[in-house]
Amino acid sequence: MKLNAIIVEDEETSREILRNYISKYCPNVTVKGEASNVDDALVLIRNHDLDLVFLDVEMPYGNAFDLLDKVGDRQFETVFVTAYNHYAIDALNAHAAYYLLKPISIDKLIEAVDYVAEIKQKENELQDVVLQPKVRQVDGKITIPLQNGFEVLEIRDILYCQADDNYTHIYVGDKKKLVSKTLKYFEEILKESGFARVHKSYLVNVNAVVEYKKGKGGSVVLSNGKEVMVSPSRKKELLSFFS
Repeated sequence: MKLNAIIVEDEETSREILRNYISKYCPNVTVKGEASNVDDALVLIRNHDLDLVFLDVEMPYGNAFDLLDKVGDRQFETVFVTAYNHYAIDALNAHAAYYLLKPISIDKLIEAVDYVAEIKQKENELQDVVLQPKVRQVDGKITIPLQNGFEVLEIRDILYCQADDNYTHIYVGDKKKLVSKTLKYFEEILKESGFARVHKSYLVNVNAVVEYKKGKGGSVVLSNGKEVMVSPSRKKELLSFFS
């Protein structure tokens, strides 16, 4: 299983050691770039289709958890590489695939890469056999997978979608559907159907908006009474639907 990766580490010597170890002992990993801080790492993540990020915890002007918060929805796995063991619980809560302590053990590095490769392989296999959510453009419906088939939803009945790591909750009236796809996926397939990404965690049906409350980003109230905060960076896009 081939893996595209980046290294995020503020110490040049540590980056060089990890890069050399990967090159020598993990031939299935292609390092697409390196970053020494959160901002540069964010650029690399947005510009590459990544499977894996090797991530140091402490960096200038932010840390690994700040970076993951800024990324939001993510398809890649993370392997934390740090000299400190007291971040282990935080890494677990951030859904890290593996936690490596410095100095890096070659055996542990190989084990971490093999583990991520196994995860990505299983994801690919599931994607091949599980019915994917699809929009029927002709009749305005979307299908979502069930264990024994699929369910058909009217797009107009969907009030909003909420991110939950690599899953999405779809709210239809007072019912909630959990789908094993990211919010970004649904943003792409519903953007032509009157849906707006108003927050990193929310995609709303603009036709279900009954009120907008002013603020730096403001918030919207939906027809079921749900109030959703609007990110300042998303405000202009949302308001364009009503101008």
